[in-house]
Amino acid sequence: MTYSAAQARQELLDELAQATDRIGVGLAAVGGAYELLDEYNADRLEEDLFRPVQLGYGRAKRTHDGFAERSGLPAGSFASASAGAPSHGVRGFLEDAVDAIEEADAMLGRLQDSMMPVEVGDAELRADLAEVRRLIGGVGQRARKFVQTVGR
Repeated sequence: MTYSAAQARQELLDELAQATDRIGVGLAAVGGAYELLDEYNADRLEEDLFRPVQLGYGRAKRTHDGFAERSGLPAGSFASASAGAPSHGVRGFLEDAVDAIEEADAMLGRLQDSMMPVEVGDAELRADLAEVRRLIGGVGQRARKFVQTVGR
């Protein structure tokens, strides 16, 4: 069984990196929306969306790096994502953010459902994946509510 733990760990690490990159895209998009808002609404956006996504992104990166270290694999590097042009508008930025975050959440969910984290025997990884999903969970609903109240 040469596919063994080494290949499973690398595959898991690669999938975690992809999900982390998607969270980074969502974070950049929320940041783009933030730049277009007045102070009051920017503060609301920061509290409701930016902070949870930022925390989720940070936790995902730490999860990736920690698992890589425990597995003896090289840690990844995550490039900063670009939000895009301001002409995208608050609604457009938030739609992009929701798409990216929901895609990342689905990727992490598939990873958890695959039982790979159990097979590689890493309890810390399993707990961290659940925590990342908790942090980014509900972003879509909060973003839609935010857009309704801003009216843009």
